[in-house]
Amino acid sequence: MEKSIQRRNPMLPWWIGFVIIMAVVIYAGYRFSCLDCGAASIFPEFLVLAVVPAVYLSLMYLLFRYQAEDEAQRRK
Repeated sequence: MEKSIQRRNPMLPWWIGFVIIMAVVIYAGYRFSCLDCGAASIFPEFLVLAVVPAVYLSLMYLLFRYQAEDEAQRRK
């Protein structure tokens, strides 16, 4: 019997990371805009709302660029 090899979606880690980042950004944005939620420091929430998504998107851009270069080299 032949075992069929099931390929995993290569975008799965990207989607998992995207869902986690969006959940954290939504929560931090809610805490940032809520006046009754207690004292919240600005710096950690700025990191969550701006820096973390920017770093994540830049890493995904690099991943896609290198993946396209790798596929182009394989076609040669």
